[in-house]
Amino acid sequence: MNYKQTLRYVLLIIVTLWTLGPVVWMISLSLKPPTEWYSANIIPKKLILDNYINLFNSSVPIGGTYFMTSIAEAITVPYINSLIIASLSTVFAILIGFCTAYGVSRYKAGGTFTLFFTLLTRMLPGATFVAPLLVYYSTFKLMDTHIALILLYTAVTLTYAIWILKGYIDEIPPEWEEAALLEGAAPWTVITRVTLPLIRGGILASALFIFILNWTEFLFALVLSVTKAITLPVQISLYASAVGRMYGSQAACGLIATIPMVILGYTIQRYLVTGFTFGRVR
Repeated sequence: MNYKQTLRYVLLIIVTLWTLGPVVWMISLSLKPPTEWYSANIIPKKLILDNYINLFNSSVPIGGTYFMTSIAEAITVPYINSLIIASLSTVFAILIGFCTAYGVSRYKAGGTFTLFFTLLTRMLPGATFVAPLLVYYSTFKLMDTHIALILLYTAVTLTYAIWILKGYIDEIPPEWEEAALLEGAAPWTVITRVTLPLIRGGILASALFIFILNWTEFLFALVLSVTKAITLPVQISLYASAVGRMYGSQAACGLIATIPMVILGYTIQRYLVTGFTFGRVR
């Protein structure tokens, strides 16, 4: 083994430790009792599952006090809310983004300026939209509703969907679609039978990226939800207050929050390589 291979393996080990270190620490912390939350031991002296069990019970987590009433509720409702809001907003963003990207790529709809205009939603920090959104949603009675966050997440992530999917569509030679049209296929048939199957990997990769953005969004969910539409990131933040931090409960909740993304990523993993490398090899 020469020095280049040795250096490559060393760098790989460093990157692996850097990536998996926080995950290992979260797993360790979620299995520790309150007396070990501040210890540096990776392997707990006493393994417990109470941090996980209490997340699904309407009770004060271990290590907490009865003054911490805001974290006494179970995470079941926020978890379901996050699944509904993140999933629907991702589907809507992909559908609208694909239609827009296809029109721009094939028919130059809206011109170049319109496409760049969509980037304005990402150029400004989210905090600048909070006050206008509060007024707007309060006027139309949309505060603390699922539809409010679904519409907002769709609008915010639509820019990513348009730009990412446009890149995939541009890689498909228009001649392939024109050949299908000459064979008598309808325009919608060309899209569903030719274009969509070719960029399926790109669509799934884009959907995973947008779902992660929606699933982890915190600012708008914190401001626009109170009780009915509260999401999981907001619920996790409630485990820290003026009377203490529930590190074990936060770690357990954070690990449970990763389950949908891990399942989704594992399910579509065979399409991700194609989606991330599409267009590099003709």
